Amino acid sequence: MAKDQVSVVVTGLGATTPLGGDIASTWSAMLAGKSGVRLLTFDWLDGLPARIGAQAAVDPAGVLGRVKARRLDRCEQFALVAALEAWGHAGEPQADPDRIGVAFSSGVGGMISMLAAYDTLKEKGWQRVPAFTVPMLMPNGAAGWISLELGARAGAHAPTSACSSGAEAIGYGIEMIRSGRADVVVAGGTEAPIHALHLAAFASMRALSTRNDEPERASRPFDKGRDGFVLGEGAAAVVLESAEHAARRGAEVIAVAAGVGYSADAHHIAQPDPDGAGAANAMRRALADANVAPEQVVHVNAHATSTSAGDPAEMLAITRALGDAAGHTIVSATKSMTGHLIAGAGALESVAAICALRASVAPPTINLDDLDDEIAAYGVAIATEPRPLHHRGPRKAAVLNNSFGFGGHNVALVFTAA
Repeated sequence: MAKDQVSVVVTGLGATTPLGGDIASTWSAMLAGKSGVRLLTFDWLDGLPARIGAQAAVDPAGVLGRVKARRLDRCEQFALVAALEAWGHAGEPQADPDRIGVAFSSGVGGMISMLAAYDTLKEKGWQRVPAFTVPMLMPNGAAGWISLELGARAGAHAPTSACSSGAEAIGYGIEMIRSGRADVVVAGGTEAPIHALHLAAFASMRALSTRNDEPERASRPFDKGRDGFVLGEGAAAVVLESAEHAARRGAEVIAVAAGVGYSADAHHIAQPDPDGAGAANAMRRALADANVAPEQVVHVNAHATSTSAGDPAEMLAITRALGDAAGHTIVSATKSMTGHLIAGAGALESVAAICALRASVAPPTINLDDLDDEIAAYGVAIATEPRPLHHRGPRKAAVLNNSFGFGGHNVALVFTAA
């Protein structure tokens, strides 16, 4: 971080995930190595090769109340639940509404609401299409509803970069505060992709695991037997503040949102660059932005979706970005437990990285029974059980979160100890 750059801190966390309806239950389940993946039971699954998914542990409509929930798509419901938990965790910061912002993303938006509205149009006519269909389907809907709930007027943004969207939203929130446009920003990502079209489309790409007979063992990042990712749903959020604003109101600082790095592969619309150059650049830029040396990085929460191409490319990128220090960090792949929350993934995995930093323990990567030979050759430690994080040296410990998306988007975030 440059000397004259505004310091941004994290003062609140929120989540609703396949492992739990809040931060405490989600983190506890992660440390216990629990899987949120289950066999799905919908009628529309007939004929689909992948019939598993990681559904949210708690129904968001039940949390928000039916009256409020019926105007929101499921992805917006998740977003509001996570944002309100984070806001409460931060102590409901009091600030000028013109100095409160939102950066909250979804990769596909309210696709389920759009498809349902189209079915209604065909079957019953345009007059029966719900009046809230447009706010329910638009990808910026979650950001809009959160800004309405909190009275946030500094800006409500929804950067969209597929599976890196949630991480990019956090990066955008950091930059909103650094630029002086806001004092407080609620940032994160959300997704509700468990639908016949999404399962069919990803299955057509051969991207999904079809281990239907062993749902809880289907998501297996870095393992030789991996056969694709598992769709998950939910949301996660952080409250970001300028360090000055947080100090002025006496807020507890959970971590420092120290740096963000971006890059693009410009290689393939859906496959990562196998040499990991773009991903490594994002990590290097995040470390430089944070003024963090590779030796400070004690933990990496990897994007690690459990695909044949993505996992080795990311591990190569980690070694390229961290150099010799890669041998002294511990990598976790929490998608092994949560499935892939698409835009929610980068936000949830940032929250998991922050929790790991706070607790000085890396969560496990479950289902890693037989490490891929190519990945093993890099010599990077992967946690298969909770692993203590040890930091040596005078500078603060740091954690890194990676998020990569179709289109070649790469986002890396660095958090340091408070």
